[in-house]
Amino acid sequence: MGYNGPMAFLFSFFFGLSAGSFLNALLYRMERGQSVWTGRSRCPSCGHQLSWYDLIPLVSFALLRGRCRYCEKRIALRYPIVELGVGVAFVLLFHLAAGPFSLLLLWALSFMLFAIALYDAKHLVIPETFVYLALALALLWRLSEGGNVVLAFLSAVGAAAFFLAIFLVSRGRWMGFGDVELVFFMGLLLSWPAILVSLYAAFLTGAGFGITLIFLGKRTFGSQVPFAPFLVLGTFVTLLFGENLVNWYLHFFL
Repeated sequence: MGYNGPMAFLFSFFFGLSAGSFLNALLYRMERGQSVWTGRSRCPSCGHQLSWYDLIPLVSFALLRGRCRYCEKRIALRYPIVELGVGVAFVLLFHLAAGPFSLLLLWALSFMLFAIALYDAKHLVIPETFVYLALALALLWRLSEGGNVVLAFLSAVGAAAFFLAIFLVSRGRWMGFGDVELVFFMGLLLSWPAILVSLYAAFLTGAGFGITLIFLGKRTFGSQVPFAPFLVLGTFVTLLFGENLVNWYLHFFL
């Protein structure tokens, strides 16, 4: 971007906080089959309609000390964490954009990635709608950046074929078909050889998380663990630090 001053980063952060707040509402209503476009937000515990000053990202949670103003039940910590996470992501992605349109695409992509990771972490299901929207956005971003779209498409096909083979061999026990679709998106977004780094990071962190849960007695071998959060983490890490990581990966593994 042409302007990297503090005001631009502050705008990115606060816009990200608002996007994170909207994401919380979107996921909450999706889980209950409610429309996100109609109706006012309500307390999940008592159902009281929330006022605008109850919904200020981070600030309301801090002022209310993590409790509902009306019933004093605890507000889940995930709400401010998601708001903060999206806000930080929007700031970190700012320097990757070649212009305003590219920046909006990256922000929209990060919103979709957060949605996919959070939904899969809770329900062990990847919403296909989010993946398809992310695919369309990734293609637009590729075209806007002027990169090699054919190479990106081949990277997507190769990565998805590898995951499809795992899906078929395991008959869906190790990963779902949604992971195959998500990896196709990752290949289109990251292209070759960055997709290798992203998948390596996903497998490494996913395996580490699974082993830790088994060691703590929270899971057993064969238990299902959502993989989309680790694929999303690998995508973000590669987007932000891709060039250095690609060089390191190629040096040590190829």
